[in-house]
Amino acid sequence: MKRKHFPAEQIVSVLKQAELGMAVGDIVRQLGISEQTFYRWKKQCDGM
Repeated sequence: MKRKHFPAEQIVSVLKQAELGMAVGDIVRQLGISEQTFYRWKKQCDGM
């Protein structure tokens, strides 16, 4: 399966949507990623 590449700006935008109350399940379905990927992005961006 081919990996998708998401630019940093898009990742930050997705994380902001989750902070504003959008359901994580909806976000991951729209992007076609796993919840594990979402939470990994969240963990990586918490350090910034």
